[in-house]
Amino acid sequence: MTADRSYVEENRTQLARLRALVDRLSDQELSRPMEAGWTVAGVLGHLAFWDQRVLLLFEQWEKTGQAPPRYGQEDVDWINDASRPLIHAIPPVEAARLALRIAQETDDLVATLPPDRLSPIDPDSPLYALRAAHRSEHLDDVEAALRARRAKPDRPGTTEDGATP
Repeated sequence: MTADRSYVEENRTQLARLRALVDRLSDQELSRPMEAGWTVAGVLGHLAFWDQRVLLLFEQWEKTGQAPPRYGQEDVDWINDASRPLIHAIPPVEAARLALRIAQETDDLVATLPPDRLSPIDPDSPLYALRAAHRSEHLDDVEAALRARRAKPDRPGTTEDGATP
């Protein structure tokens, strides 16, 4: 990321991709299992969780005047593991809508902040400006899982929707 604020456009691009995905997924597709015990909706809820974190950290920063501490990379796995059952308790369509709403709020906030208050320009900032990177990674995973499932026939010679490939 550079100080030219290119992250704003990248965030918008991935937000549009998220919106298109949420708009087209059925309840059945949102409930599809994915790797490591996640579902499609769970992965979208995971995105919402990490975007919401940015919103709350910024709120805390504004309130106290001090940047909240950064989490260590070693914390990510246990945070994700601890949040997974809670995220999966959210109805799939609501998790998808929540991911979209929070992503929009986060992108709107990040777009208004000076780049020097954001990571990676400010290495002490817990607010990572390029939200698109996390979204892109997981949207790629979701789309690959959905493609793989559609290509795997339920009956010999057909795709999941009953069409002949």
